[in-house]
Amino acid sequence: MSEGKILSRILAALPPSRAIVGPGDDAAVLAMPDGRVVATTDTLVHGPDFRLAWTSGFDLGWKSAVVNLSDVAAMGAAPTALLVALAMPEQTAMSFIEEFAAGLRAACDSVAPGCAVEGGDLTVSDTLTVAVTALGSLQGQPPVLRSGARVGDVVAVAGTLGAAGRGLALLFDRFRDAEGAPCAVDLTSLSDAEAADLSAQLRPNPPVSLGPVAAAAGATAMMDVSDGLVLDASRMAEASGVSVSIQSDSLGLDASSALTGGEDHALLATFAHGSELPEGFRAIGVVCARASSPVLVDGAAFTGRGGWDPYNDWDATRG
Repeated sequence: MSEGKILSRILAALPPSRAIVGPGDDAAVLAMPDGRVVATTDTLVHGPDFRLAWTSGFDLGWKSAVVNLSDVAAMGAAPTALLVALAMPEQTAMSFIEEFAAGLRAACDSVAPGCAVEGGDLTVSDTLTVAVTALGSLQGQPPVLRSGARVGDVVAVAGTLGAAGRGLALLFDRFRDAEGAPCAVDLTSLSDAEAADLSAQLRPNPPVSLGPVAAAAGATAMMDVSDGLVLDASRMAEASGVSVSIQSDSLGLDASSALTGGEDHALLATFAHGSELPEGFRAIGVVCARASSPVLVDGAAFTGRGGWDPYNDWDATRG
């Protein structure tokens, strides 16, 4: 099919544009009453970021949207628009593309009502690649940066921790063939807990609506937990010139997965000592003066593997 025909099928699966000028021109024109725009982008590449043997078109569209929506929320902003660039092998089925578009729409409707796809690009590539830019409005609030954590602040999270990491481990442990290549997932073989972990990996459900809530409640620092709690908390600590002290007993029964698992897209935030945490956030530790390590767990420097780093952890030989 031609680019124009593919685009028309994608647009048919998306809701009507909410922009002043939506898809169809060289660029969209968006209203930003606040006068400021929060912008972020993320790229998902077949291989290091997803595998088609494990991921449906719908799930890929959903995940491509929410990983960006969560970053907007982490700034304290409300997502308003997505721009989606899709590079596909020539043999990609139109049904897969339509499922992808449906996943984009469902993700926006579910976690960021009012946000829609307002433009993008299509091209051909040997490797299926999705690049999404998300835009958001601060709605009159100052942005919440990762550099604002202060000694004495309460460290809190909203959303799940560890489930997506367990889901990824499940895929690699159970759903590869004798040569190690990914194979189709047998959902009937999964327990309820395993199915929930798999869903958290393939179709994460971040607390996007709580980003602006945290900002309004006075969050001093905030960020999206995409690469693992320890790794992302260390980034916040480095940016703020402090250390983050986490209590493992606040992380549930599987503290290890909560500390090092990635891709849950929870919100990590700090709030002034004595302030009331907004609904949906739970305390997991405190901000302390800079110690020998940016992250302490139960009072000791964390020295294990802290999370996902594609430059160090991606192994092309894993299928």
